[in-house]
Amino acid sequence: MTSVLGLILVVAGACVGSFANVVAWRLPREESVVWPGSHCPKCGQAVRWHDNVPVLGWVWLRGRCRDCHQGISSRYPFVEFFSALLWLSALWGHGLLAASDQLGLALLNLLAGIVLISVLLPLVLIDIDHLWLPEPLCRIGVLLGLAFTGALYFVIPAPEASSVILNHLLAASAGLLALEGLSALAERMLGQPALGLGDAKLAAVAGAWLGLGGVLVALAIAVFSGAFFGTVGRLSGRLGPRQPFPFGPFIALGIWLTWIGGSEWWGQQWFSLFGGL
Repeated sequence: MTSVLGLILVVAGACVGSFANVVAWRLPREESVVWPGSHCPKCGQAVRWHDNVPVLGWVWLRGRCRDCHQGISSRYPFVEFFSALLWLSALWGHGLLAASDQLGLALLNLLAGIVLISVLLPLVLIDIDHLWLPEPLCRIGVLLGLAFTGALYFVIPAPEASSVILNHLLAASAGLLALEGLSALAERMLGQPALGLGDAKLAAVAGAWLGLGGVLVALAIAVFSGAFFGTVGRLSGRLGPRQPFPFGPFIALGIWLTWIGGSEWWGQQWFSLFGGL
């Protein structure tokens, strides 16, 4: 049963990854993400259904458009394959609650995980391309996080669920305010914005899905991984002294790692790493 479910997640995840590619290309250009159908951005010809199979379609075409024979970026199959792996990893997510021995909660947790990663992926792609995190997608992410948290009412006792919902509401507000405040402080100290307001909205998404403890862990992972990337980039010369780079991918990384491991597990790792210093 688990292997069948895993196969379903891989196939569905690859298909959603294909749609994430479409969203990342069209949304910044203010185009509809549903119409027209997939087409070559160079010659405009519609992609045939059998060429539109995730990953395999690109391999069959040898990375070239069937009509104009222009190259198709390898990013498309990579995102599809990566999305499939992320969907599969949702099977091991702690997510809404660390204890998921109830069937109803386990299914809710799995569904929430694949919805979360499906929201994060296009946000990451757009931020990498445009240094922009679309507010509508972030708003949808916050609402979905609170909605799945609210769904706990149907699978666990109401008093416990109500406290979790309040926790996630406060966490969404705290994440937003914390990064807005950090951005303002950095701008005053450096004389230029260090974080975009989209990053603060993505932090609100983190809070809505992870709660107060989780958003702290996710942002800690984001800060450390982003600082490491920035330091390596500047020391290697790939980034200029004040050249901006997208921070959204690191927030998304923190969100997903926290979703998978749980805030308590990450807290233990943090204590074991720094507690003895």
